[in-house]
Amino acid sequence: MPDAVTCPICTMPDPLIAEDGFECATCGHTWVEEHEDTPPEIRDANGTLLVAGDDVVVVKDLKLNGKSGGVKIGTKVKSIRIVPGDHPIEGKVDGRTILILADKVKKA
Repeated sequence: MPDAVTCPICTMPDPLIAEDGFECATCGHTWVEEHEDTPPEIRDANGTLLVAGDDVVVVKDLKLNGKSGGVKIGTKVKSIRIVPGDHPIEGKVDGRTILILADKVKKA
């Protein structure tokens, strides 16, 4: 769930939406919300930079909730996506989408 927008001056929540940003109904302050569109820089277990679309190989067994066995060392994950959060790599293994920590994979 995204953070609620608050006025940077009086910190009141739920500002009015203006043409070019936001306007506070309480103090009248107007501002433009800045968004960070660039994904974070993600590096694998060897320090190699990973980008969306790369193929990676799992370097440590991964346990999965709800599925026995998990993901074994040496499993190749093709066409990864970089996502925000504490598990920045998203990929498909055996038809199931999983989120992986960057230090558990290396670039293929």
